[in-house]
Amino acid sequence: MHYLIAVTLLWAFSFSLIGVYLAGQVDAYFAVLMRVLLALLVFLPFMRRLPFALAVKLLALGAVQLGLMYFFYYQSFLLLTVPEVLIFTIFTPVYITLLYDLLQGRFQYRFLLAALVAVLAAAIMRYQGLTSDYWLGFVVVQGANLCFALGQVGYKVLMARQPVPLPQHQLFGWFYLGAALVAVPAWWLFGAAQYPQTAVHWGVLLWLGLVASGAGYFCWNKGATQVSSGMLAVMNNMLIPAGLVVNILLWNRNENILSLGMGSILLILSCMLCKPVRNSAKPGVANGQTS
Repeated sequence: MHYLIAVTLLWAFSFSLIGVYLAGQVDAYFAVLMRVLLALLVFLPFMRRLPFALAVKLLALGAVQLGLMYFFYYQSFLLLTVPEVLIFTIFTPVYITLLYDLLQGRFQYRFLLAALVAVLAAAIMRYQGLTSDYWLGFVVVQGANLCFALGQVGYKVLMARQPVPLPQHQLFGWFYLGAALVAVPAWWLFGAAQYPQTAVHWGVLLWLGLVASGAGYFCWNKGATQVSSGMLAVMNNMLIPAGLVVNILLWNRNENILSLGMGSILLILSCMLCKPVRNSAKPGVANGQTS
């Protein structure tokens, strides 16, 4: 759990940096390309030769969770306002719980309920109204949500099913390589000649690539293997209040404190719903609930 909390705080600061120093100043596809390549550079020294099937699965997960996710995400800004993009990203927890239960061949209603509460909490904090024609943009954002959810769930299941546990830092270079296989052609086809012009631009990109992406996604996915699917789902929306608090404290942005407080309380409630149910008659049940 501490991995997910740490990355949530890390990404809360990172999103503020993007909004203040990169958005509208540096081409988004170039920024994504740099983030992916720098993250790959971090884990390149640790990469090891893997069984073919495992390497292909890691490549595919990286391509989906980062590569395709970013492709859908940045396309959505061409169709929607920023508040609309933010409100439509809140459905990721539901996808995580449903995808995980589908792969596990079971249904855990508590985790789905926790995910729905997390969606409601995020909606309270971020809803600002919609334009009249938003359905295409909604579908595109859900593509990004599904990609991000599928990557997390797929990695969690893949690690759980490994017959021999492997050091995850030796595997994650393949994950970023898969993301690069999507990021490179996406930048080549859709990128604009809008490159960093200042030392601040390059400094922010280095931070995002080496720390927010390099360490961030590794720790997030590693943390995903250590918590229940319900808790993982809820934590996907915990970034919203964390990001809003950073905006208030560092950038003096105006936010609705009442809606922020109400949403945060609901998120705490959704976390409580994910706690394992103790059953003294069946000691194994509690552990089973956290898988």
